[in-house]
Amino acid sequence: MDLRSELLKSIWYGFTALDLERSGKVSKSQLKVLSHNLCTVLCIPHDPVALEEHFRDDDDGPVSSQGYMPYLNKYILDKVVQGSFNKEHVDELCWTLTAKKNYKPDRSSNTVLPEQDAFRLWCLFNFLSEDKYPLVMVPDELEYLLKKICSAMSTELNCVELEDFFSQDAVQQRGITVWIFLEMMDTGKIVRGMDRAAISMGIEEVYREIVGDVLKEGYLWKKGQLRRNWKERWFTLRPSNLSYYTTEDRKECQGKIPLDGNCCVEVLPDRDGKRCMFCLKTLSKTYEMSASDTKQRQEWTTAIQTAIRLHVEGKKSLHKDLKLKRREQREQREKRRQAKEEELQRLRALQEERERKLEELELLREAQRQTQALLEQDEERRRRQHEQLQQALEVQLREAEEARVSMQAEMALKEEEAERQRKRIHELEEMQKCLEEALQQEIKARMDEEAFRYAQAGLLADEEEKMKALMNLQEEQEEYILKTQREKQELKQEMEAKSQALEEAQRQLEEVRANRHRVDQDVVAAQRKLRQASTNVKHWNVQMNRLMRPIGPGEKRPLLGSSLSHFQIPTQRDPGLHLRRISGSEDRDEECKENVDGPGCDLERHNSHTSNGKMDIP
Repeated sequence: MDLRSELLKSIWYGFTALDLERSGKVSKSQLKVLSHNLCTVLCIPHDPVALEEHFRDDDDGPVSSQGYMPYLNKYILDKVVQGSFNKEHVDELCWTLTAKKNYKPDRSSNTVLPEQDAFRLWCLFNFLSEDKYPLVMVPDELEYLLKKICSAMSTELNCVELEDFFSQDAVQQRGITVWIFLEMMDTGKIVRGMDRAAISMGIEEVYREIVGDVLKEGYLWKKGQLRRNWKERWFTLRPSNLSYYTTEDRKECQGKIPLDGNCCVEVLPDRDGKRCMFCLKTLSKTYEMSASDTKQRQEWTTAIQTAIRLHVEGKKSLHKDLKLKRREQREQREKRRQAKEEELQRLRALQEERERKLEELELLREAQRQTQALLEQDEERRRRQHEQLQQALEVQLREAEEARVSMQAEMALKEEEAERQRKRIHELEEMQKCLEEALQQEIKARMDEEAFRYAQAGLLADEEEKMKALMNLQEEQEEYILKTQREKQELKQEMEAKSQALEEAQRQLEEVRANRHRVDQDVVAAQRKLRQASTNVKHWNVQMNRLMRPIGPGEKRPLLGSSLSHFQIPTQRDPGLHLRRISGSEDRDEECKENVDGPGCDLERHNSHTSNGKMDIP
């Protein structure tokens, strides 16, 4: 987050505070005052001409935030030089504007925050809020801030109250705004039971750490560079330097140690009656210091190494870097969550596809079972027919056997009849063979017919699947054709709009060029009039010098104090001079007609009045 983004967050609150009707627009007079105050606190040379030109009174209506941004960027933010102003003064200006309108705590309650603590919490909220307008803070950043404040007060965060706060409808719908956050801090639910002085100290410590870029501060013993004696100083570590003061109120700065990539920290053994010693080495000097215990020495050495690392990496703030890392972690978590949701959706789609295929397979199995049942019924029917035929043949064979026995008994008596019976038996045997062959052919025909029916059923199922696929392809093709036609129509409309915009821009360009040409002509005419006016002034100066009458030889010399103050031009008229004056006045009248607004015409009128009367010579 750069300096411009930080300033815009505070200025956004100031702009919205001036928007009393919540219409998104602010009057020009209020914006003039706001711009002037911003130039003052940002130490920028104020340009009232540019301000009046940008917000001239002939414009209609108030100005929105989008209309104010070009002036803000061009005349204010582009001229800001980092390090030439105190950002806290900018925050105080914007806080003063927005707190009057939006921050209205209940003064009757004992848990109301002091004004200074509310301002610091407002600055912390702006630092940790997202770079989107209106400014809100994500729950993770709010929990991080509250944990830092509770850690500074050496207490634990009340997570139950925090979860209840996150579950509120206003927080769920609009997000966590700074006014909801300050209202929650005013209630004292998060820091319930803590002393107000301890809360203020904790908020100040977190404010200096996060907003003031203070990595660590506290008392250390420092060895002098000249006297080599030990003195206790209050040290403040920032990413760019290590400052030390006489006391912790930081009013008398005793010195600053600049930090860069050439600095290093080393732990020293105890000596000179001091323990937990360490030194900070720069290119020119070595600073020896002593901490109160080993833990403090470790914290100081780690913090100084962190500051050196930030300077080497080109980073100006530790917490800005940590905020970016936390934001990247949230984005990665969100991406992983979205990836998991997409994977779950894909698995659900696969599960549905699998269930659909199982249903289709079950339908196929049911159809196969029905076909198998039909085949078994046909087989049972053919088997019964075969048994009936076989029984009929057996009956016929028994009858033939009985006839043969009877005929053998009567063979002797009826030879001829026996012969006929044998012939008949032979015919019956042949008939039995034909019947068996016919039965075998019928069985084979039945089996061929069933095989053909089964193959026909498979072909019908394949044809039905292909027909469904063909219908799906046809529907997709129709949808693609409709989509292509819509895109073609939208592209055609967009091309027509762009062509109209291009024609309008060309027309405006021609108008601007014509206006510029007319302005150039006006400038040339004004220059010509100015030169003519200067020529007229010189001419009239010469004429006035000629009209003054010199003092004669016998006249008295007038006193310097009185006569010169009321010197009169003589009224006698020389005919030649009168003609020259008439011709000159005619020329000047013509020039005055050409230069109506020029200074030469005014000078001529003045001289015409003074040529016939008295003229005081200074």
